[in-house]
Amino acid sequence: MRRVAQVIRVRPDKIDEYRHLHLDVPEPVLRQLRRCHIANYSIHLLGDRLFAYFEYHGDDLTADLAVMTADPATQAWWRLTEPCQQPVEEAAPGEWWASMEQVFLME
Repeated sequence: MRRVAQVIRVRPDKIDEYRHLHLDVPEPVLRQLRRCHIANYSIHLLGDRLFAYFEYHGDDLTADLAVMTADPATQAWWRLTEPCQQPVEEAAPGEWWASMEQVFLME
């Protein structure tokens, strides 16, 4: 199992919209996440930053993310959520959600 933590900004004028969208994430999007071996996915808000955490239980995260990216339901969902977001300054070129380094784990 691989733990993934990411961060992105939420546009201040879109915080309420982003919260509202996540009150009812479409079931096809949730099914696709599960099919791509993603579990325990959560998103947290602090100020204008969103922190996402999920656990990956597959063998090839890059391949599974490509499958998810090609999914029409996920694409439709992202068309709703992406206007609410903007990458953080620390994001690598072309990176939307910036990956975070794990510096501590208590098991």
